[in-house]
Amino acid sequence: MRGSRHRRGVHLRAYKRVAALLVLAVATLAANTPSASARTPYSGYTYNHKFEPVSSLNGYTYRDSIDGFDNAGGPLNKPQDLYVAADDTLYIADTGNNRIVRLDADKRLLGIYGTAEGDGKLNGPKGVFADKDGTVYVADTKNSRIAVFDKSGKYLKEFRSPKSKLLGEDFLYLPSKVIVDKRGYLFIVCDGLYQGLLQLDPDGEFAGFYGANHVPFSITRVLTKLIATKEQKAQLAGEKPPEFSNLFQDQEGFIYTTTLGIETLQIKRLSAVGVDTLNEQESALGRYGDFRMRIVGEKRKINSFVDLTVSSQGFITTLDLVTGRAFQYDSLGNLLFAFGGIGVQNGLFITPSSIAQTSDGTIYVADESRNRIDRFRTTAFADLVHQASVLYSDGRYEESQQPWSEVLKLNSNYNLAYVAIGKSLYKQENYSEALAYFKQARAYTEYSNAFLEQRKLFLREHFAESLVILIAAGTLLRLWLSWRRRKRSRALKRSMTAAAAEGGRAP
Repeated sequence: MRGSRHRRGVHLRAYKRVAALLVLAVATLAANTPSASARTPYSGYTYNHKFEPVSSLNGYTYRDSIDGFDNAGGPLNKPQDLYVAADDTLYIADTGNNRIVRLDADKRLLGIYGTAEGDGKLNGPKGVFADKDGTVYVADTKNSRIAVFDKSGKYLKEFRSPKSKLLGEDFLYLPSKVIVDKRGYLFIVCDGLYQGLLQLDPDGEFAGFYGANHVPFSITRVLTKLIATKEQKAQLAGEKPPEFSNLFQDQEGFIYTTTLGIETLQIKRLSAVGVDTLNEQESALGRYGDFRMRIVGEKRKINSFVDLTVSSQGFITTLDLVTGRAFQYDSLGNLLFAFGGIGVQNGLFITPSSIAQTSDGTIYVADESRNRIDRFRTTAFADLVHQASVLYSDGRYEESQQPWSEVLKLNSNYNLAYVAIGKSLYKQENYSEALAYFKQARAYTEYSNAFLEQRKLFLREHFAESLVILIAAGTLLRLWLSWRRRKRSRALKRSMTAAAAEGGRAP
């Protein structure tokens, strides 16, 4: 008996040791395997036909951060603008340190601009741009100029405030962002300038305003005008349009702009004459960011876009100051992904200030409050969506069908995929299946078009039968009408005969 109890005790201790080892192994594995929430402290989403957010796989995940502590340039201080050149080098407007920092794709320091004493010394620069030759243009805000450096960092020249009666006597020249087109013309965002982008020729002479915003439509404003006093009407007439907050030039030369604090047309793509071509497209809604913003106090918070970047494939990625999110759209204005947010975890921001993208799809986001730049990389899901979206945006619907089908296998909530596949089937004259996809996406216009074409196709394919049926139906209708007329005529005659007979019998 004692031996039996001893053996059971040995076995029990052995089981406990094995269990302890298993628990330790699981704990070690968990400690060395970051959770999904640790990798992405935000959830991806898109919008359905009711403009309600629906969950989606993430398109971008946090990779790492750049704060300057690990290179010879030293720590960053309130970075406010980013620019990625054609060779993927990164230019940073390190505003708090009064300098421009240039890094390669591996975060190695390539150069620092504007710190040497003399004419080239910068003061609070808020914007940076580099042309294809490596010439660097800096919006040197507190010095009220555009400062120009060569690729090595040597100061070349400056563009001071232009002279023009159109600018007015009280014009304050505070350039905050700048780009230069292939002709050498400068397009400048100026703090406090509401007439549009300031345009300078290569010699720095005033060349006009470009792409001005308009005072947003408001039904309250219209109703107020009807009952307003002269003084109130004068105040309304003096209301100024919102200022641009940033700009970007794509490979085709189109200039994109962002605007703070408005609910529609926050993003624009301007033509050579300053006309918005992005929001005139049939698919564009003219509204970007989150459709349903929360109420804070007595005011409803709205998106305020501080920057945007456009990839070589036409993907537009915008950065919202209020939500801390980046929103990515295709060239037609369809939302593809949303990522980021407000917070202190990796992948979230406190005060997002600028966004840029490299040729391999890596996205940089500057956080002014955290004095760093976060890098995001695409997921396999994003790569698949991008492949399908490029084909779709180019009108190659049939080629895009297969990758869109793969997208739906991974995420059945992806509304754009249903529309795209529906259009592919529509082009193939497979209207019955196209109807099913359009119905799933609640794409009412496309559904109506497919239904009309299906009806036309049915009539074409069954023309002979339809013609026989129509002739037979017409013949039957004529016979029925003739029979009915004869029946009514006979009934009328019988009625008249009966009436006459009654009259003859009367005394």
